[in-house]
Amino acid sequence: MSRKMHAAFVEEFGKPLVLRECDVPSPGPGQILVKTEACGVCHTDLHAARGDWPLKPTLPFIPGHEAIGLVAAIGSGVTVVKEGDRVGVPWLYSACGHCEYCLAAWETVCDKAEFGGYTKNGGFAEYILADPGYVAHVPAGLAARDAAPLICAGITTYKGLKQTEAKPGEWVAISGVGGLGHLAIQYAKVMGLRVCAVDIDEGKLAHAKRLGADLTINAAEGDPTAAVKKGTDGGAHGVRITAPSLGAFKQGVGMTRKRGTCVLVGLPPGEFPVPLFDVVASCVTIRGSFVGTRADMAEALAFAAEGKVKADIELQALSSINEIFDRLQHGDVPSRVVLEFEGTPGEKRAVPDGKRTGEVANATGAVLDGRPGPA
Repeated sequence: MSRKMHAAFVEEFGKPLVLRECDVPSPGPGQILVKTEACGVCHTDLHAARGDWPLKPTLPFIPGHEAIGLVAAIGSGVTVVKEGDRVGVPWLYSACGHCEYCLAAWETVCDKAEFGGYTKNGGFAEYILADPGYVAHVPAGLAARDAAPLICAGITTYKGLKQTEAKPGEWVAISGVGGLGHLAIQYAKVMGLRVCAVDIDEGKLAHAKRLGADLTINAAEGDPTAAVKKGTDGGAHGVRITAPSLGAFKQGVGMTRKRGTCVLVGLPPGEFPVPLFDVVASCVTIRGSFVGTRADMAEALAFAAEGKVKADIELQALSSINEIFDRLQHGDVPSRVVLEFEGTPGEKRAVPDGKRTGEVANATGAVLDGRPGPA
């Protein structure tokens, strides 16, 4: 195994990432070393690189929390994985395991949780250290490139839908049909829910219909709250806000049915006002949902392994990361970008099945040629 690797570092907030060669880390006791095969790019990575959030990463650091790869080495005391296993290194890098939240299977809100690509170096690198107790176990037959977006975007959307507490046959409104939203539609249909998709782009709404959305609403053509309430006969039982927009958050509360639940997933900077009278009088629940637990991860991956959920992916090379971040910044990524780590670290990757690099293979088997609207 080479003792050197290529990685993309954030050396200064708000500046381009720096691609450089560095030493391959060695796993200590209770750690594993994973050789990265693929790593998804998430909007959270952009927030991390810009230092957008109150708790900032320590510079320099390697972003990336959708890394899939093969266990290359194990430290002493590791028994739950073995060399050659395919695992994912997700946002939840580790937790304490014994606080009230961990004991109740809510390890994502553990006060001592560590986060991949944020408080721990992440997957924009050819090798990555991981805690074997918190890695995702990738089912056989699920390719690394297909699994990568699911260990963040997939689990986040799946958990958020569970948090709406909507029952089969009830309505969920999904605001934002981008990287998270297109997965949310698929998970919702598998869960037996009726889906109302809301976006400002007709191309994305057409894709939502192909994925099974029962109702689509263009938020740019009028008040989407009124349209959702009319189309769902009173509002959605559950609302999922995936769009990174404060305006969408406010609209989402208005789309929620009486005694329904509005789940917030996106993390745009700032605050949004809550219409207190409407929330109280309608007994609306507003709930934050933060990624998902290890049990949620296993469930989310199982749906994909069974062929019921598939992320739209665009394959790129690590050398393209700054261009990808610029596109994310300007809402020019319609799906999920996945970095592939095959061949020479700096070269462009070819998309499987003859598709060109930069095209998007979607869940319906088509190729999305344009890049419509915000992701």
